[in-house]
Amino acid sequence: MTAKKTASARSLGSDLKKVDAHQIQASEYDDLPELTDAMLARATVNKGGRPKSEATKVQISVRYSPEVVEYFRSTGAGWQARMDGVLRDYVAHAK
Repeated sequence: MTAKKTASARSLGSDLKKVDAHQIQASEYDDLPELTDAMLARATVNKGGRPKSEATKVQISVRYSPEVVEYFRSTGAGWQARMDGVLRDYVAHAK
C-alpha cells in the first residue's frame, strides 16, 4: 500500500534560505543578558530520555507461534508487557 502525496508540499510561510544565510554579528550579542553566578547556580542539566528503571530488562530475539503473537497483539497497546507478565507468572509458579 502506498500513500499518495499532494501535488505540492506545504509552505512554512518563511524564508528559510535567508535565515540560513544570516551571519551573526558581534553587535547581536548585546541583546543577550550577562550570565551571573546566581543564574549559573540555578542551572540544571537535563539529559533527557526516560529515567533508568530499577528493573532492567534484557533485549533478545525470540520466535513465537503466529497464534500466540496474534493473540497478544489483539489485546492492544502494551501487548509485549502483558506477554512478559504472563511469562513472569509462569516462572514464579514453576519454582
